[in-house]
Amino acid sequence: MNAMQIAVALWTLVGKEVRRFTRIWPQTLLPPSITMTMYFIIFGNLIGSRIGPMDGYDYMDFIVPGLIMMAVITNSYSNVASSFFSNKFQRSIEEMMVSPMPNWVILAGFILGGMARGLGVGIIVTGVSLFFTRIDVAHPLLTIGVVVLTAALFATGGFINALLGKKFDDISIVPTFVLTPLTYLGGVFYSISLLPDFWQGVSMLNPILYMVNVFRYGFLGVSDIPVGWALAAICAFITVLFAIALWMLERGKGIRG
Repeated sequence: MNAMQIAVALWTLVGKEVRRFTRIWPQTLLPPSITMTMYFIIFGNLIGSRIGPMDGYDYMDFIVPGLIMMAVITNSYSNVASSFFSNKFQRSIEEMMVSPMPNWVILAGFILGGMARGLGVGIIVTGVSLFFTRIDVAHPLLTIGVVVLTAALFATGGFINALLGKKFDDISIVPTFVLTPLTYLGGVFYSISLLPDFWQGVSMLNPILYMVNVFRYGFLGVSDIPVGWALAAICAFITVLFAIALWMLERGKGIRG
């Protein structure tokens, strides 16, 4: 395939993925908005008013970046995991595999589709947060860059989950037992400086901590960890996961059994 054909194939695949989740927006876009609204009301207004400032900022302002990031992570991951596994289950993925499309185009198409949903939900949640607080972004380019990288990372992770899954229940195991605990323990609702030294060290093993802190630094200008290290870690994770996903796809892992 030449460059134009590859571009058309990629655009078509991404368009299919976007139409998939926008067509059923009451199931894909509305629930995260309602859930995040509950977080803003309960944690931000009711509990936050009793907690007081966190790292020198109002508690509502402190948790907004983490809640936006949490929505981006879960939706980027779940969109690719469910979409690709559905294609596997319906055997339609085999048609893509035998087409002239390079495997990296198939992988990139699903990842970009997942990113579109994750970033779309992130924008919606950001809009909802404006009803509760005023947002002043300290570093706009860094904020946009880290949220795009995070969406790409977890969309890639969702692709690997779908490749490894044998039944529909398998694609919910990682979000339920891995992503959710890591997200809640990733500094969304608190600063790790509040933890004892031992647990601060343990928290540093949580990759989501780096993403939440860089994103919060982009908004507020404060972070519990060095921003440069965090960005390097995110890029390294993306490179490794993309290479693993492409390797699995090229060898038919999870597709041919």
